[in-house]
Amino acid sequence: MKNKLNCVMLIDDDEATNFLHQIVVKETGCTRHVKTACGAKEALNYLHRSSQHESTDCPVPDLIFLDLNMPGMNGWEFLAMYEGLDTGAKKKPTIVMLTTSLDPDDAVRAHTFPEVAAFEGKPCTNEMIDKILVKYFPDNI
Repeated sequence: MKNKLNCVMLIDDDEATNFLHQIVVKETGCTRHVKTACGAKEALNYLHRSSQHESTDCPVPDLIFLDLNMPGMNGWEFLAMYEGLDTGAKKKPTIVMLTTSLDPDDAVRAHTFPEVAAFEGKPCTNEMIDKILVKYFPDNI
């Protein structure tokens, strides 16, 4: 990669899934930081902090992989709250919904959110990340 992304964030309630996806992201060498959140609320708190005071401990993500089906606050509820999040003048991250959902209505609904760039099935793979990088981050390749 010509230029690495600053940060990739993984949002999934399953710690094992976050762990495995973190390995895949690190294997690609596409980013300087990988952050995980074990739920939508934790992710929103992180995003709020990073938008207020970005640091090496709390970098603003360039790319977010968002699980759809999570307890407490699901991916749809996250997106509704995210729309109202004050991120200042900073660039909004590219959001990819990463899910096990087989419901075609979910894919259609995902594209009604302007923040959602893509709807992909789990698991995250090197090939998937490469495809996303080519499509949404061509200047980094």
